Amino acid sequence: MTTVLISGAGIAGPALANLLTRAGFRVTVVERAKGLRTGGYPVDVRGPAVEALRRTGVLDAAAEAHVDLRRITFLTDGGEPFAEIDPLTMTGGSEGRDIEVPRGVLTHLLHAGAGDDVDYRFGESITALTDRGDDVRVTFANGREEAFDLVVGADGLHSPVRRLVFGDESDFLRPLGLCFAGFTIPTPDSMVREARMQNAPGRIAAIYAPDGSGRSHGFLTAVAEGPLATARSSTGEIVAAVREAFAGSAGIVPGLLDALDRADDVYADSVCQVRMDTWSRGRVALVGDAAFAPSFPTGQGTSLALVGAYVLAGELATRATHTEAFAAYREVLRDYADLNHGLADNGAARLVPRTEEALAARNAALTSPAEGDPAPEQNHAINSLELPDYDRLARL
Repeated sequence: MTTVLISGAGIAGPALANLLTRAGFRVTVVERAKGLRTGGYPVDVRGPAVEALRRTGVLDAAAEAHVDLRRITFLTDGGEPFAEIDPLTMTGGSEGRDIEVPRGVLTHLLHAGAGDDVDYRFGESITALTDRGDDVRVTFANGREEAFDLVVGADGLHSPVRRLVFGDESDFLRPLGLCFAGFTIPTPDSMVREARMQNAPGRIAAIYAPDGSGRSHGFLTAVAEGPLATARSSTGEIVAAVREAFAGSAGIVPGLLDALDRADDVYADSVCQVRMDTWSRGRVALVGDAAFAPSFPTGQGTSLALVGAYVLAGELATRATHTEAFAAYREVLRDYADLNHGLADNGAARLVPRTEEALAARNAALTSPAEGDPAPEQNHAINSLELPDYDRLARL
């Protein structure tokens, strides 16, 4: 039985573990965190990712947790509403088909889908990898060593597996010139299933209230230069830069800055894509953000992770060797990933116009009837892949 070690228990890792276990692989997942992450903002599942989720066996349960966002309200820099749009205008999704699910819910569904067949090891991480040709020798943070037939890095934008096998992340990260801080906030009065976005040139403040739980998500995003744009700054440095960018702002910003002070779950980073010529080397492969993070302005990170996990599992289950499987995995997904990467620049420009003129043009477009349909190139990218059928992944 082929043994596979997966690093990371976010979205791609549990999805891949679920599918490989079904195909007869013996799977171990290591995760640095002490347990499955329960929080996180809702994530979009679109196009072929919906079918990938169905074939993974958790679509029905995920659909029950669908967040039915009703509207996005855009505000002036002073906090006055001037446009209200259908969320699909921003996401490019398909009504009645695509779903939006709290990230923690999706992670738990994917984890539970494999039952007890996957060996999950929380509070553990990889510190060294040695590909010996016929297996991979792995050293863990606790000093333990173990051999696996294959290793997969599903460990995010700043993937340790990618660094150990492929080199420094600076070779693969493409910065988009933005940094952000995201955190949980008490839901403002009267907000349910809606988002509010307040722009000034080079920055956007947002509140996302997905349900009536009383807990919502705050985001502060600003143009960044130098180290702040290249994923080499600490959380504290990025938060300080975001604070400076929003100093003196009115509207929803003062409340968000106050909530930022009190939040205990702040996630701050630069906004980057991962661009790589290959997603495998020897017996080690990458999937999800570790391999092809598209960045949040595309809204396609989760969909790429799910589709990538499905294709990687299917190729490993049906090809004679891992070498053939890894090559086919790259060939199937290459154009899909590239098209979705291409959405980033337009997405960032729509979310964070950098000049007064660009902001005025974006705002005019938001109030125009022609803006009622998602951009054709966005729909094309989202739906550009037809999933292959892999018989060994069929649910019994």
